[in-house]
Amino acid sequence: MPTQRPEFQELYRRHVQLVVEGDRTAVLADMVNIPLIFEGVTVPRGEIDAFDIVDMRPEGDTWVGETVYDTPRGRIGLRSTWELRDGSWKAASLENFPVTS
Repeated sequence: MPTQRPEFQELYRRHVQLVVEGDRTAVLADMVNIPLIFEGVTVPRGEIDAFDIVDMRPEGDTWVGETVYDTPRGRIGLRSTWELRDGSWKAASLENFPVTS
């Protein structure tokens, strides 16, 4: 069963803030399935002008977080699915989603 909603929200918000700050070491520490997790996915790299966490929800035994990042190269909708691994929640898959204006 997924962790309680407030706990996941705190974890996910912290992770997104690390992405915005460009702390790659900490971001990668929150992930598994590296480097496969990045295949075919556009992720923010470098400067991020703004971001909006648009959803955080449980799906079965996992949690899903969705964020839109505004970058100088355009908007990126990024969905991450989080799984419990050895007692810690880790981002196990990434995919892009369409972003509307």
